[in-house]
Amino acid sequence: MATADDAIPPGEAPGPYHEDVHDPRRRDFLNIAAVSFAGAGAVVAILPLINQMSPSADVLALSTTDVDLSKIGKGQAVTTSYRSQPLFVRNLLPKEIAEADAVPLSDLRDPQTLEERTKEGHKDWLIVIGVCTHLGCVPLGNKEGEPRGEFGGYFCPCHGSQYDTAARIRKGPAPRNLVVPDYKFNTPTTITVGS
Repeated sequence: MATADDAIPPGEAPGPYHEDVHDPRRRDFLNIAAVSFAGAGAVVAILPLINQMSPSADVLALSTTDVDLSKIGKGQAVTTSYRSQPLFVRNLLPKEIAEADAVPLSDLRDPQTLEERTKEGHKDWLIVIGVCTHLGCVPLGNKEGEPRGEFGGYFCPCHGSQYDTAARIRKGPAPRNLVVPDYKFNTPTTITVGS
């Protein structure tokens, strides 16, 4: 037990032998350890929340579409799917290319050349999203025997929009050309749509 003789006079610092002395290094260590433990706990709690925002494997698989062009003959077209939308892939005939090139840009509502809508060296391959830019209907003209409108490209049965052989809007209420998605040629006969 401490006695009155053990009392520290006012204004004097306690000596290392005094029982009321606390080691400041120990207190600092405890503070740092507590903050570090709390920070690690916060990271562990937040990681699942961040991970759940990443796209799942099935969504990533849908983000690109591979198309084999070797089975599409001249003048033929196929419809496949890209991000749950129809994708029109068309192998243009030389006549269709010539028709598209002959159109003056001043005649187009949404002026683009065929070169701007295709890849360099692959002017005969037209790849577009098969959704009318008016109200989102699927235009006709990609299958054999379907009406292609007076410009030989695509015809939207909902409100009569007509597209030419380069899928450019020529007549009707659609404001823009059919959309050309981002795509690349992996080989001369295969493409990957999307990135």
